[in-house]
Amino acid sequence: MTPLTPSLTAARIKARARELGFDACGIAPATDLPELRAFAEWIARGYHGTMSWLARSADERSDIRRMLPQARSVVVTAVNYNTARPFSTECADRDTAQVARYAWGDDYHAVVNRRQRALLSWMHHESEQPFYALDYVDTGPVQERVYAQHAGIGWIGKNCCVISETLGSFIVLGVIATSLDLELDRPAFDHCGTCTLCLEACPTQALVAPGVLDARRCISYLTIEHRGEVAADLVAGIGAHVYGCDVCQEVCPWNATAPASADPAWQPRPAWTLRALDDLEQASDDELRRSLQGSAMGRAKLAGLRRNVRMARENAAR
Repeated sequence: MTPLTPSLTAARIKARARELGFDACGIAPATDLPELRAFAEWIARGYHGTMSWLARSADERSDIRRMLPQARSVVVTAVNYNTARPFSTECADRDTAQVARYAWGDDYHAVVNRRQRALLSWMHHESEQPFYALDYVDTGPVQERVYAQHAGIGWIGKNCCVISETLGSFIVLGVIATSLDLELDRPAFDHCGTCTLCLEACPTQALVAPGVLDARRCISYLTIEHRGEVAADLVAGIGAHVYGCDVCQEVCPWNATAPASADPAWQPRPAWTLRALDDLEQASDDELRRSLQGSAMGRAKLAGLRRNVRMARENAAR
């Protein structure tokens, strides 16, 4: 007797993901992947800084089955948020505020979550068998990058970002852990070679080794997650960055020819397009709060943004 073909296949899931606006989709095993073990050592070195929730959830992050014991497969989704605008490293004006590219448009959590929930809902509808599932978009105790590598989305580069041969590294990841047994993709291979441009370009030397980030020195951490004043020896390295940093991605050769996204969700909002530092400093609290609505930049809060603008102004005056 010929075995029945499953109604819900990996190929169908990937096709549906494309229809919903994802630029890539792959399937990884929900197993004890060796790369997952590096996280505990990273925490032990204190590289997570004041992000205490990372330490508290270290056990869960070591294996996605801690969150979903029935998990057999991990569906990894990716969207390209790169837009056809100059990189910050191409802007010589020290008086222009620099914002990480992912925060230029709408909040990626909301945008990608809607698409991923639609994909998961479709999966439940199309599957002949009931299944368990959990989905996250940068919100759960999951090492998305590891599963992305094993799903063939891209490799984890020396700058700690997932780099896709076709999309570059300006991508947002999502995961759906499921009890379904799906056909797995081949892991992506490392194509960084001998290149060390990202390590050399980091303004605060936060990349202490290939693939190892000391978040305590990272501009993204300092301008987003860190509360209070920034250590004096790190302020100058922040430059004009008022929210996040893309330098280690901008110098990556794989982003030199990365495709630009025409998705309206990622197009820059006027409030953060080549905004003068003086203008930002003089903006009222109400104006800034309106600009942060529906934006990933709300993470830094108004006080954090004010502090960042002040540091950038100080750097511009040096």
